[in-house]
Amino acid sequence: MCRYELKKVFLKTGGKIALLLLLFLVGVTCYFATNIFYVDGKGDKKYGPVAVRELRAMQKEWAGFLEEEKIRQVITENRRIRHSKEALSDETRENEIAYSWGQGISEIRNLLNYSYASHFREYDYYRADSLSETDAGDFYANRVSLLKAWLDEEAKDTFSDKEKAYLMDQYHRIQTPFYYNYMKGWTQLFAFSPTIIMISMLILGYLVAGIFSNEFVWKSDSVFFSSVYGRNKAVTSKIKAGFCITTMVYWGSVILYSGFILLYLGADGMNCPVQADISGWKCFYNITIWQKYLLVIAGGYMGCLFISFLSMLVSAKTKSTVLAVMVPFVLIFIPSFLANMNSVFVNKILSLLPDQLLQMEAALNYFSLFTIAGRVIGAVPILLVVYAALTVAIGPVIYWGYSRKQIS
Repeated sequence: MCRYELKKVFLKTGGKIALLLLLFLVGVTCYFATNIFYVDGKGDKKYGPVAVRELRAMQKEWAGFLEEEKIRQVITENRRIRHSKEALSDETRENEIAYSWGQGISEIRNLLNYSYASHFREYDYYRADSLSETDAGDFYANRVSLLKAWLDEEAKDTFSDKEKAYLMDQYHRIQTPFYYNYMKGWTQLFAFSPTIIMISMLILGYLVAGIFSNEFVWKSDSVFFSSVYGRNKAVTSKIKAGFCITTMVYWGSVILYSGFILLYLGADGMNCPVQADISGWKCFYNITIWQKYLLVIAGGYMGCLFISFLSMLVSAKTKSTVLAVMVPFVLIFIPSFLANMNSVFVNKILSLLPDQLLQMEAALNYFSLFTIAGRVIGAVPILLVVYAALTVAIGPVIYWGYSRKQIS
């Protein structure tokens, strides 16, 4: 029966078009994610595999633990480049040549801009240019002191004393010095992962929306419910089909996307701490790049499962495919309109909505904390546990409600 339900979804014209559209959008996203460039010694930009190979080689030269001596070397090299006649020239070509020399240290330089910023939430691209070698010893201490200053001033009313202590403890607990390596593959993968996951969810919303409501749309409900297994096994097979569709489509798109990006750009740096990359510098979760990836894809899967099951519940309850299709759009886009509200309470609510699972890369960087039974915990583990439980709970609700539908 489950196979029959899968055929009804995938063999109809709309299902085929949806899958082709998903494949096309995954391809487009992969193109933009891998469209990086490298500037050679003559100031010319190069793209494609050659650019990846050259950029990787340059950044590999600076791989290793970011100890004080390494930071000092980066500061020295950056100053040498910034004060060269090429960098100070009014000619674009000369500027590009100077830029080419700094590609190896560019990612570490970005970390310097964050570490030596005037404020916790500030990023000044030129901050690293004003540093001297004597500043190297403050690289890690600055990360902690900037957080403390932010908690004591700008965010003093946002967190409780216990939550502030938790954040400080998390920052102190991370092992230093950070290990740095070329990780362009991972940074690009994370940058576009919300796009892939949300696209997959929208396609899934269309695919699963009619699993239950189509029996009424096609006027076949009387035949369906009067059959031997119409109110038991047939209903179960529909739920199983929804689960299988979500699983196959999600993991198919994620594996295709991840595989292409990492094979093309490389998977180097998977064991580096997330804080060694500019996108995770402020993250208070002490995890590696590889662990972050697992959380991103696990969160995306859980989010897709929950929203798909919720769409099926709406489909079963309302007998409307249109309303069921709207569920993913509402859950994904409505929170974005509320995100700019300057309210601690609203922000806490928004941090627990299912759309956060679809953009786990961003959720890991949010300072969303909750105190449960006297224990402070971040929003990410709460999201994974709560929506896993809700997804499991929705299944029986769908079964109970649909199996008792009245024949029209």
